[in-house]
Amino acid sequence: MTFCGSAAMKGPPLWGSPLALKALGEQPRVGERPATTNPQLQTAPPAERLGSGVVPAAKDSASEGRRADSREPKGSAESQEPLPSRTPAKSEQTRALILETAMRLFQERGYDKTTMRAIAKEAGVSVGNAYYYFSGKEHLIQGFYDRIGAEHQVAVRSILESETGLEARFAGILKAWLDVAEPYHEFAVQFFKNAADPDSPLSPFSPESEHARVQAIGVCREVLSGSKAKVPAELRDQLPELLWLSQMGLVLYWVFDRTEGRERSYRLADRGARLTALGISLARFRTLRPLVREVHELFTDFLPGMTKALPDPKKKSDQDMAKRPKP
Repeated sequence: MTFCGSAAMKGPPLWGSPLALKALGEQPRVGERPATTNPQLQTAPPAERLGSGVVPAAKDSASEGRRADSREPKGSAESQEPLPSRTPAKSEQTRALILETAMRLFQERGYDKTTMRAIAKEAGVSVGNAYYYFSGKEHLIQGFYDRIGAEHQVAVRSILESETGLEARFAGILKAWLDVAEPYHEFAVQFFKNAADPDSPLSPFSPESEHARVQAIGVCREVLSGSKAKVPAELRDQLPELLWLSQMGLVLYWVFDRTEGRERSYRLADRGARLTALGISLARFRTLRPLVREVHELFTDFLPGMTKALPDPKKKSDQDMAKRPKP
């Protein structure tokens, strides 16, 4: 496998960046409060009926911030605020405002110490509205993944349309990701310990991250399909995932990179792309193809996010037994 609102936020505003605007096709007015002409006729989901004071329960009871939200008093004036009009433009503006506010607070206070109530207050919406757009803090991070993915999709267009060499194409998309992510480096450092937890929904290998993961692997598939490199047909389905895994290695290095302008990360992108292109070119030799397949199977067997479901060890063992010649 991006971050309106405040001068305290490092880097350009998430929603206002040219790449995001081009990807999403609209210019939101950040900070604008959604208008409601007749709140009494407004239709809201059951958990947000006016006057109910019901705040949807947090899904992850282990999260300290979410537990704090679940103990918030019901029926407060804040939770009584009318819901925004559900027109597409207004809905996207409100969603963007909540997301950008959350990214700023995560960076200022840390992920664990930021609650949904604090995010709603800073964004100027009710807690119920905040939960309507994002069911919890984890889904806010998923929103960030989706946005940075959308910006990356736009950033790589010129590279994929002009370059045909595999090394240049792969190095181009890696460095484009570094360009897009750079304004949010400090934020990434803040939540990395959560994303590194294999049981966390923030992990790039989690089921919750599937959309962003599939989108990123799709870019890697374009890298291969549009290049001059001769990719063996039997490896075409495996190599895009391996390219994405190498990108994840670069992301991990980038998080810890403290060099000026992440200079070492850019160097790693270039050298990694060169090595990858060399490996793929060697795969045209039939004797080396089993090595590529073995590397792919190694990752898919031990990284849950690489497959829709973990292979059943017992089932695999039964299949191996069935393949053995009978005495």
